[in-house]
Amino acid sequence: MARNKYDIDEELEEKFDLKNVKRLKKYLTPYRKTFALTIFMMALSSVLSIGFLLVMKDGIQVIEEYVNKSLYTKDYVLKRVVIDALIIIGITVVNAFFQSKKITLTTKIGQGVIHSLRYDIFEHLQQLPFSYYDDKPHGKIQVRVVNYVNELSDLLSNGIVNTITDMFSLIFIIIIMFALNVKFALIAMCGLPILIVAIAFVKTKQRRGWRLSSNKTSNLNAYISESINGIRVTQSFVREEENEEIFRRLNNDSRKYWMKAVIYNFMLGPIVDFITTVTTLAIYVWAIYMMIGGVFGITVALLTTFSGYISRFWAPITTMANFYNSMMTAVSYLERIFGTIDEPVIVRDVKDAIDMPKIVGNVAFKDVSFSYEDNVKILSDINFSVKAGESVAIVGPTGAGKTTIVNLISRFYNLDSGLLTIDDIDISKVKLKSLRSQMGIMMQDSFIFSGTIMDNIRYGNMDATDEEVIAAAKTVCAHDFIEKLEDGYNTEVNERGSRLSAGQRQLISFARAILADPKILILDEATSSIDTETEILLQKGLARLLEGRTSFIIAHRLSTIKNSNCIMYIDDGRIVEKGTHDELMKNPDGKYYKLYMSQYDFLAK
Repeated sequence: MARNKYDIDEELEEKFDLKNVKRLKKYLTPYRKTFALTIFMMALSSVLSIGFLLVMKDGIQVIEEYVNKSLYTKDYVLKRVVIDALIIIGITVVNAFFQSKKITLTTKIGQGVIHSLRYDIFEHLQQLPFSYYDDKPHGKIQVRVVNYVNELSDLLSNGIVNTITDMFSLIFIIIIMFALNVKFALIAMCGLPILIVAIAFVKTKQRRGWRLSSNKTSNLNAYISESINGIRVTQSFVREEENEEIFRRLNNDSRKYWMKAVIYNFMLGPIVDFITTVTTLAIYVWAIYMMIGGVFGITVALLTTFSGYISRFWAPITTMANFYNSMMTAVSYLERIFGTIDEPVIVRDVKDAIDMPKIVGNVAFKDVSFSYEDNVKILSDINFSVKAGESVAIVGPTGAGKTTIVNLISRFYNLDSGLLTIDDIDISKVKLKSLRSQMGIMMQDSFIFSGTIMDNIRYGNMDATDEEVIAAAKTVCAHDFIEKLEDGYNTEVNERGSRLSAGQRQLISFARAILADPKILILDEATSSIDTETEILLQKGLARLLEGRTSFIIAHRLSTIKNSNCIMYIDDGRIVEKGTHDELMKNPDGKYYKLYMSQYDFLAK
C-alpha cells in the first residue's frame, strides 16, 4: 500500500537533527582550498572595510581641528583629505575585486556541492528496489532530486562563506569599538540579549513552518506529475474541472504555508533594524549629554565614526541571523534529501556475492513465500522446477501473484522464506548485474524512453549493431511499421512513446528484450495490446526465439500458451493446477479448464 498520496503529508522527526547539517562536510571537503582562499580574501576585505571608517575619522578629525582650533594650515588639510580620499578609493577598488572573485569562487563551490549531492541521490535511486517506488508518489521523489537540492544553492554558495568572514569582521569591529570608547561599545551591545531572545522564539516556529511548506510543495509536485502522466484518462472521462479544483486546493495550501514560513523567516531583519536604531540613538543621546557636560574626548569625528561602526556591528550579526534562517530552511530539505539517500537498498549484492555463471536455464522454486507488507502473504509455499529450454505459462485471476513470481526470478524483491535457484545456484548469493544481464524481461508497462526507436530497442544491449537491432525488430514483427515512420528506426519518439500506439510500444519493448539475447526470457502480458493478426505472426517468430531458452509467459489470451511445456494456474498465492494444456483440459472441474472454456465460449459468441 502507498505510504502516502499526493494529499498526505510526509512524516518527519520533530527534533532538530544537527547530523544532517554535519553531513554536508563530506561534500564541502573537496573545496576546502577554495573555501580557505575565499575566506582569506573576504577577511582581508572586511579589515579594509573597517579601516575605511578609520580613514574617514582621520579626515573628519583634521577638518574639525582646523575649524575649531586652527591647528593645521589650509594646504595641509587639503593634502590630508586628498590622501584619505585616495586611500578610500583604493580600498573600494580592492574590495570590488575581492567581491567579484568571491562570487565566482562561492558559485563554483555551491554548484559543485549541488552537483555531487544530486548525483548521489540519483545514483541511490537507481539501486533502490521496486518496493520503494511501489509505495511513494513519483512526484515526491522527483522533488527531492531537483527542487530541494536547488533550495540549498544560496546557502552553499554564499551563506557559509559570508557567515565565517562576518564572524571575523565582528571580532575586529568589537575590538575597534572598545578601543574607540568603552561606554559607547557597551551601549551598542545592549541589544544582543534582545536578539538572542528573538532567535530563540523564532527558531522552532521557523523550522516547523518550512517543514510544513516543503510538505505542501511535495504534495503539489506529486499531483502535477500524476496529472501529466494521466492526462489522456483525464480528458477521456472529462475530469478537467475536478482536477483543477484539486490542484487549486493543493496550490492554495502551498502558498498559505509558504507565506507562514516566510513571516518567521523575515522576522529577525526588522528586529535587528530596531535594535540598531535604538542603540544608535542611545549613543547619540549619551554623546550629546557628555559633550554638553564638557567631557574631554567626545568629538564629532568620534561620534560619526562610532555610528558607522554600530551599523557595521549589526550587519554581520544580521548576516549570521540570515544564515541561521537559511539553515533552518535547509534543514527541512536536508531531512528529505538525506532521508532518500539513507533509504535501505534491500535488494543488493550480499557480502562475498559471486558472478552468476553463464546461465543454462534450470529454475527451481523451493517452498517460496513472499509478501509486500508484513502479514499479507502474496505467495505461499510455491514449489516447482523448470528444465533449461522449457516454456512455462502462468495463468490465473488478477492479483493472484503471477507477476510476483516472475519478478522474484529477476530478484527485484527478496524472498520472505524458501529458496530460488537457477542452475542449482541460490540467486540471492550472486551479483545482481551478472544475473539480470542474462535475462530478457518484457513487463506489462511497455515503457518507451525519449529518443529514437533504434536507441529504445538497443537499450537492452548497448553493444548491438544496427543490423542486430533490425533483426530483433523483424523477429517480433515490428520492422514493417517502423519502416513506415518518417525516419524509420531514427524516428524520435516522445517520453513514454506517446506518438506510438499501445501495440507498437509493446512490439518495441519485445524487440528490446529479445536483443539482450537472454537465456531466460520473461514475458508479462507481452501480447496484451497487439492485434490478433500481428499476434499470429509474432507467435511464429517467438517459436524460433524460444528454442533453447527457458521462458516464463504470463498471458490472459490462453490461445497463445497452448504449446507451453507447462501451464501453472495460480490462485490466492498458490499453485492450484499444473500440467500441459492437454493434461489440464482433461479435468472438466479444473480451474484452467473453466477459464479456457469461458474464453472459448466468449469468442464463439
